[in-house]
Amino acid sequence: MTPATAADLATMTAQLGRPVRDVVGVAARTLDGTPAVVSTAPRLADGTPFPTFYYLTHPALVAAVSRLEAAGVMREWSDLVAPDGPFAAQHAAAHAAYLADRTAVDDVPELAGVSAGGMPTRVKCLHALAGHALAAGPGVNPIGDLALAGAAAAEPAVRALIGPWPAPVPR
Repeated sequence: MTPATAADLATMTAQLGRPVRDVVGVAARTLDGTPAVVSTAPRLADGTPFPTFYYLTHPALVAAVSRLEAAGVMREWSDLVAPDGPFAAQHAAAHAAYLADRTAVDDVPELAGVSAGGMPTRVKCLHALAGHALAAGPGVNPIGDLALAGAAAAEPAVRALIGPWPAPVPR
């Protein structure tokens, strides 16, 4: 993660179409250095607990992941993280990694055990999972990796932003 500059904050505000709030830093950037993932404080300035630590901001990435969600992959991918699914252990480990990253910034008791994107038992928000995958790098969040690998393989514009992304392998 890198500190967010004034230019980064302006870029992310433009990307999201609303002011960013309580930014901890830029968790991932595209190959050309443009912010792609924001890290938001676990407790907002108004005191509200906020579980979503990583979130996609780059419009092309947001659109690509939205297309995956609209195609219904979350139902199929939820089966992959079910207790007997091939990615169950890796999804649980991604959940633990997400919690550790967020807690390193601020330990918010109200968020204990709550990560994002449906972890550790289901797939709910691909934007949060893909954001975590970009921030952590390949091999940490299997569902985020599936989303990024699929988007990069299908869409040259995404590949130009993040490069080819490796698909996860069940362990």
